[in-house]
Amino acid sequence: MAASGLFKNDPIIAQNFFLEIDGQVITALMTVSGLDIEVGVMKVTQGGADGMKQQVKSLGQAVETPDLQLTRVAPLDSTSDPMWKWFEDIRTGGLSANARDAKRKNGSVVLYDSSREEVARFNFFSGWPSKISTDQLSVDGGEAVKETITLVIERLERVK
Repeated sequence: MAASGLFKNDPIIAQNFFLEIDGQVITALMTVSGLDIEVGVMKVTQGGADGMKQQVKSLGQAVETPDLQLTRVAPLDSTSDPMWKWFEDIRTGGLSANARDAKRKNGSVVLYDSSREEVARFNFFSGWPSKISTDQLSVDGGEAVKETITLVIERLERVK
């Protein structure tokens, strides 16, 4: 087998991944969860020719898209951080449907390999940050402070 054929089936190594909003890199990420894409299953039990019951499965209703959980190193200055600006805009922007809808954004979680080549991309649609949680603080620790961001999304697709 040629050496070039070996690399086509190598696993994705989640070493470098970033959050993009409207095509711009917003932040580097430490962990991501919620990249779940699922098809609903409808189950119907019916009687077979010999009188035995059997279960038939088919495509069901769309499954609710889960929220994304993104963990990153907390920024030194939240007032100049794009994620904090977006979050504050959501919190203080009013409750009208038009105001909220205008603040929803499309984006991507993008994975890169060690040579900085894009290896996977998950696009999300109509997203907005609903929560930013800061790690528990302790005088014992010497690690960087992390934030976990809950990003509510309406749809997710893997495009690469």
